[in-house]
Amino acid sequence: MIWLNPKTNLMEEIEHNFALQDSDRPYLFRDLFSYEEIPRIAFNNISVPKNMPEEIWITDTTFRDGQQARKPYTVEQIVHIYKELHRLGGPKGLVRQSEFFLYTQKDKEAVYKCRELGYEFPEVTSWIRASKKDFQMVREMELEETGILVSCSDYHIYKKMKMTRKQALDHYVGVVKDCIETGVRPRCHFEDITRADFYQFVVPFAIELWKIGQEAGMPVKIRACDTMGYGVSYPGVMLPRSVPGIIHGLYHYARIPSDMIEWHGHNDFYKSVSNASNAWLYGASAVNCSMFGIGERTGNTPLEAMVIEYAQFKGALDSMDPTVITDLADYYTNELGYRIPPRTPFAGSEFNLTRAGVHADGLLKNEEIYNIFDTDKILNRPVKIAISNTSGTSGIAHWINSNFKLKDEDSVVKTNGLVIAVKEWVDRQFDEGRTTVIGDAELMEVVLQFKQDMGVEF
Repeated sequence: MIWLNPKTNLMEEIEHNFALQDSDRPYLFRDLFSYEEIPRIAFNNISVPKNMPEEIWITDTTFRDGQQARKPYTVEQIVHIYKELHRLGGPKGLVRQSEFFLYTQKDKEAVYKCRELGYEFPEVTSWIRASKKDFQMVREMELEETGILVSCSDYHIYKKMKMTRKQALDHYVGVVKDCIETGVRPRCHFEDITRADFYQFVVPFAIELWKIGQEAGMPVKIRACDTMGYGVSYPGVMLPRSVPGIIHGLYHYARIPSDMIEWHGHNDFYKSVSNASNAWLYGASAVNCSMFGIGERTGNTPLEAMVIEYAQFKGALDSMDPTVITDLADYYTNELGYRIPPRTPFAGSEFNLTRAGVHADGLLKNEEIYNIFDTDKILNRPVKIAISNTSGTSGIAHWINSNFKLKDEDSVVKTNGLVIAVKEWVDRQFDEGRTTVIGDAELMEVVLQFKQDMGVEF
């Protein structure tokens, strides 16, 4: 059967025959994943079309996958971060949902406290295993949507669950039907999709779930989970590692609408942000993230990164408040004692800091030369200069202007007497054997002392 696709204005085939292929033994893609060697990226040179949805958004797993990689949050900490996620997502709810565990009394209390705030966004949802016992907790909490772990690679089905594909599918379908029958929206997490048999398990399973949802009048969401970070986004990559291929396949072959497709990635191969971005580009409306990428092993897709990616794709922040990224970075550092690596983009203490004197000279002349965007306006993070023996008078002048908030005609230039005096002091420090940069607090004392001695006013 063919139809005229209104997005492409082309006649396209829409009916395909994908049947579950059961087997007594697992298929493990040993030509790609030998385990004794680094995984291979193979190409078949088949490219799929981009299919960016009209609406895209972010979902959050800070309190679920993110909490598996650090000391558990207290209820008060969860509520604070949840409030900030609400503020970050803005009135349009671009941080659409946040998922929670339900296994301890503390988990349940956090759900109650966050729901009591009455926010429409992020919607509070849960995460459960595919078991009737876990689903009972969702019913007791009266949540409207829950994620359900439905592992889809033979690694999990045969080696972990000790089932065949048919047995796993039947088991998953039973739990999904339980959800639907009690009015809970199911969100199926296709775990380890980048090692799964896409056409002989993933697509038939997705088709079956969509059929069940349509018959019940409650569509089933599909979350494509790159559990091990194997996904890649290069054009022409073979499945199961192709992110464009996975998203295109769910949309085109399983006929899952974009607003029912979500991507969840890990960063084991440094690809979490590019993979999430390509999931948007090829047809997924939602990407699932955690704050600062905190998650299992190397972590999840950083939520703050996708806020900036959204703005780059859409040309606007659409009511999101990115200054929350800085506020949460300060909260994690000062209140939770969590160390964000200093060079982490958008959140690290040194992400917009320069040490080179030639760069400082450029910043002094025009900040655009060496700053990625107006970080002061957008993130409430003015560009910073680290003072060392390579900073020069330009670096010191910029440091003084930044820390004393001097602008335009009030700013000091590199030939200013105070700047030269401070520069001579800095040079003496390193002539005497100092090897570390001069911290802000130390330099502030020095500048204030010279300012007083020289009778400088600003």
